[in-house]
Amino acid sequence: MKLTNEKVLICGGGGFIGGHLVRTLKEKGINVVRSVDVKPLDEWYQKQADVENLVLDLRDKESCVKAAEGIDVVFQLAADMGGMGFIENNKALCMLSVLTNTHMLMAARDAGVQRFFYSSSACVYNGDKQKSANVVPLKEEDAYPALPEDGYGWEKLFSERMCRHFEEDFGLVTRVARYHNVYGPFGTYDGGREKAPAAICRKVIEAKLTGKHEIEIWGDGHQTRSFMYIDDCTYGTQAILESEIHEPINLGSSEIVTINQLVDIAEEIGGVKLERRYKLDAPKGVNGRNSDNTLIQKYLGWEPSIKLRDGLAKTYAWIENEIKAKK
Repeated sequence: MKLTNEKVLICGGGGFIGGHLVRTLKEKGINVVRSVDVKPLDEWYQKQADVENLVLDLRDKESCVKAAEGIDVVFQLAADMGGMGFIENNKALCMLSVLTNTHMLMAARDAGVQRFFYSSSACVYNGDKQKSANVVPLKEEDAYPALPEDGYGWEKLFSERMCRHFEEDFGLVTRVARYHNVYGPFGTYDGGREKAPAAICRKVIEAKLTGKHEIEIWGDGHQTRSFMYIDDCTYGTQAILESEIHEPINLGSSEIVTINQLVDIAEEIGGVKLERRYKLDAPKGVNGRNSDNTLIQKYLGWEPSIKLRDGLAKTYAWIENEIKAKK
């Protein structure tokens, strides 16, 4: 399938990834007709003027029916989520996203939607395979036997299975991508829901602006991660939706760094060196996680390739402008 004149719905379009996806698809001439988010319009990160922007709570079945009306393709990104601090302290809220996914799948099936994309997460992977910072990159098969991140990861894994069975039982063509730590401009950078790249950029910027040259790091800084820039994410999302990949697939960078190295890069961008204080009792997630991109290279001949240094520089600049504008 190649997206052309199909009527496209973006669920979670007022969020970070959703806002970028709406914009990039519109720039490519794709017929995005509707963008839906639970947040008030003035809290959306990005809005496109020539799109029907609706404020709806997609946990509610009737809202999902309204969102899916007349739609050919659904990108389901809507979820109650955030960085590790939010995920570890709001397990029930994260689990309640299952209502959104259930009701959107039902609404899509009943509306005769042609394709349904679901944004899953690397949090579905078995925790026993992520205990060491020297992690072996995670293959898609490593999600089973199941031992995902408590709360958020279980909900994502369950919703993956729902997508599979809606395709098998009802003929709704579904595609599932497991996102690995997406970052970039026009996203959350404070308030408790931000993820590590945005949080680190904000802390470095605030240290510079206040003259208090120190930074708090959650954990010991040795935990490892890969981070995918938003442009790679939106490209890969469309490519997976259009593909014939029937199983959940990794969508993430394979460039692995420690959190300490992430701080190094942010300090270099900011032109500052900070004293590091490690908060060992803070939520830090698994010790190591990285994306094995063998399958996506096989299917698409492509993998996320934007270097962390380049993507973080753009993210840092945007957050710095936002903070200075607020001050």
